[in-house]
Amino acid sequence: MLRTWARAHPHRTALVHGERRLSYAELESAADRVARRLAGLGIAAGDRVVLQLPNIPEFFAVFFGLQRLGAVPVLALPLHRRSEIVHLCRLSEAVAYVVPDVHQGFDHRELAAEVVKEAPCLRHVLVVGDPGTHTPLDGPGTGVSGVSPVHDDASEVALLLVSGGTTGLPKLIPRTHDDYAYNVRASAELCRFGPDTVYLAALPVAHNFALGCPGVLGALHAGGTAVLTDEPDPDAAFALIERERVTATALVPPTARVWATATGWAGADLSSLRLLQVGGARLLPEHAIQVRGAFGPVLQQVFGMAEGLLNYTEPDAPEDVVLHTQGRPLSPDDEIRIVDEDDRDVPPGAVGRLLTRGPYTLRGYYRAPEHNTTAFTADGHYRTGDLVRRTPTGHLVVEGRVKEQINRGGDKVAAAEVEQQLITHPAIADAAVVPVPDDLLGERTCAFVVPAPDAEAPGRKEAAAFLRERGLAPYKIPDRIEVLDALPVTAVGKTDKRALTSLANALTGIAGRARPAAEGPDGPEGVRTS
Repeated sequence: MLRTWARAHPHRTALVHGERRLSYAELESAADRVARRLAGLGIAAGDRVVLQLPNIPEFFAVFFGLQRLGAVPVLALPLHRRSEIVHLCRLSEAVAYVVPDVHQGFDHRELAAEVVKEAPCLRHVLVVGDPGTHTPLDGPGTGVSGVSPVHDDASEVALLLVSGGTTGLPKLIPRTHDDYAYNVRASAELCRFGPDTVYLAALPVAHNFALGCPGVLGALHAGGTAVLTDEPDPDAAFALIERERVTATALVPPTARVWATATGWAGADLSSLRLLQVGGARLLPEHAIQVRGAFGPVLQQVFGMAEGLLNYTEPDAPEDVVLHTQGRPLSPDDEIRIVDEDDRDVPPGAVGRLLTRGPYTLRGYYRAPEHNTTAFTADGHYRTGDLVRRTPTGHLVVEGRVKEQINRGGDKVAAAEVEQQLITHPAIADAAVVPVPDDLLGERTCAFVVPAPDAEAPGRKEAAAFLRERGLAPYKIPDRIEVLDALPVTAVGKTDKRALTSLANALTGIAGRARPAAEGPDGPEGVRTS
């Protein structure tokens, strides 16, 4: 694909990073140099290489260089640290690990030295920048004059993405050349990418959303330009949008809301923006209204997963669809089932568990046979873990996660439902609900809330009264309310429920467990936590 693009428009700008601008021809040459370099080190077809680079041109030089060799990049995220990297190296049996020297104050060379001790499969650590005691990426290819693509079968694995779950160590998702190329092409077509597209990669390009939905690869496929940045804050991003005349970008909901607020005081010219994708987590209708109000009719909701299935609201979709749904499946061959706990189809419009299979959805996680027995149905449908309902138009509305149902004495509490109700309180900017163990009920609920600007978050009694007024069942009212300055997020910008669950357990241990249900729905008030 890169050779095709470079032949078609060699002198067009492919990548922009700060003051650096690489044409398509220069990107292809960089990929060839990396391929020769890696081949000279003995890296060959079938080898796995953990790639942990930020949003810089070298990421794509290495990505395509590995493809030239038939080697498989394992795309680690910039915020992954020793635990995750050691796990990824061991699981993939990676022979090499590619890192920057220092990124955002963190020395990845020191991390690599720790990883090498625990992952004996690693033969090389390659560094962009000052290599220290490791090997520089920029070096000669020993006796290798040229490298040609080696793939004869497009169904071979092209890359390994990391799963985006919020608990446990990440699993690896094998994406093949044919399925991921389709992922990119079809997404670019639906999003109307073309030669005039200027895509701002503000999320990590190692993440599926920013890489191929349509992402940087979609912009390149369309003959456009990708602008790379590691600074998604409004001041830096808005300046790039104005300078480069950015037409499209992708954000997670918290960042989208920050951007929307910033338009009230930022003076940058954002008129070039034609597509603002928001995904990675559900964008609540109230927040969709806020984003659309700030940026105009450019909002596109995206609901997808690195495992495959992608859903988009169409660029010309009615406002109600854009505000209240998370999109429709990308491919006409995407198969969707919405089922109950026994895999029986629920009635039309009812909430159920999302099962899917299709031309670009995985058939199994990498080297995870035990997990695969539960992650897929007998006939090959992938169990996404999402709770959804389908509208008459075929669009999906995400209602929560299966694993985020809290079993409170036999009553099932959907965390997403309570969170959505809490966020409607004028003094609450964000909320997350997690379970805490309880001897009497099995699990109780703890809600973490973030106050709105210049507001004081409600205590539990006030919150309980508010939720009762909104018609929430008594058993769904949180047993504890804790106040945070901000919710912790994972490496891909999702609310880190694992961290919040640990914090809730710690706080419960300090403050004593919640009072028995006989004390009524008001119970004790939570202690403010910073």
